[in-house]
Amino acid sequence: MSGHDSPLTPEQIAAVKDESIDFSDIAELDDGFWKQAELVEPDRTDQITMRVKRYVLAYFKASGKGYQTRMNRVLESYVRHKTAERSSPFVDKEGAT
Repeated sequence: MSGHDSPLTPEQIAAVKDESIDFSDIAELDDGFWKQAELVEPDRTDQITMRVKRYVLAYFKASGKGYQTRMNRVLESYVRHKTAERSSPFVDKEGAT
């Protein structure tokens, strides 16, 4: 599949026949690869009901589709920060540095 100057559309990709795809530049996966391979489970989300201030929800919704994902990323960032903070040797039990 060469000669394309721009990315294919999903419709064009779907129309490509398997036998016309060139896999020659893809390395074979040998036994060594599979011996070292690790199963990584996806980090799934749980659906919850949560109360948030109206202005907070309005702020995230104003940026369009995906606002729940953005809210989750903010919460995730907070948790990572707090987790790192707790494991830091420079933080005492009260959280002061």
